[in-house]
Amino acid sequence: MDYVLFQNPLENPAEISTLAIIAAAIPAGGTTTKSEDEAKLKYDRDNKTVRGHLHNQMNNSLFDLFVNYRSAKEIWSTMEIRYAGDDAGRKKYIIVKWVQFQMVDEKPIMDQIHEYENLVTEVLSEGMKKCEILQVNVLLEKFPPTWNEYRNNLKHKKRDLTLQELISHMRMEKANRLIDKETSLSSLSVKANFVKFIGSKNKFHQNKGKVFQKNNQHKTFKGHDGKIQKNKISCYYCGKLGHKAYQCYQRKDQQKANQKLITKSTPQVNLAENDEINTAVVVEANLVENEED
Repeated sequence: MDYVLFQNPLENPAEISTLAIIAAAIPAGGTTTKSEDEAKLKYDRDNKTVRGHLHNQMNNSLFDLFVNYRSAKEIWSTMEIRYAGDDAGRKKYIIVKWVQFQMVDEKPIMDQIHEYENLVTEVLSEGMKKCEILQVNVLLEKFPPTWNEYRNNLKHKKRDLTLQELISHMRMEKANRLIDKETSLSSLSVKANFVKFIGSKNKFHQNKGKVFQKNNQHKTFKGHDGKIQKNKISCYYCGKLGHKAYQCYQRKDQQKANQKLITKSTPQVNLAENDEINTAVVVEANLVENEED
């Protein structure tokens, strides 16, 4: 921040008249009365305030040109000589901005309306008069594409609208469009939820009666030869493939079961062996009897 811009404190602007200071002449020096001294003090105070206001409105480069000017009237006169000739160019520039102004759909409509109002105010402030009907019809031609239908409806009205009436109509139209948009979004949301519900319901009926295999225990896949292969089962007791845990022969309960089977089968074997021996004895006895006879 430049200290030069703020080193001179300003007094209350309400206590002075800027135009009076600019138009006033510097009090003459020499022998003065008490009233003249008071007038000179007041002039010096007001001159300092107006000079500070003028400096405060300048950018740094312009401030450097006028910082050594001690009189507010001198500053004002010099600026008039330098920049008053640009009034004609300024008017042309404002007219070009007003004519080339165009609304777009990407920006809020009311913000663009306010921008148009500011352009109209600038044109009027330059002393160029425009009838209000011209202002309204120019604004109608600046509408964005999505407002074409609304513009055509306004053109068919017999009564001419003022600029403020047109802005009020546009504000109401914007509010109605927002309401319609919210209603449309709500309707689309309800339809989407309904379609989703119908789809899930149909899927439920299609899958009704089907038995899904838990954890894909019997899932099959095709090998490199094209044959369907089942997943191989491994025993979590011994870790070997081909049988499950309850079939594992290494478990103690399975070994006991095998022992019982062996015990039960042993008497039958012995009985069969005894029957064979008895049969052999009977055959031999019969042979002996036949020989004796």
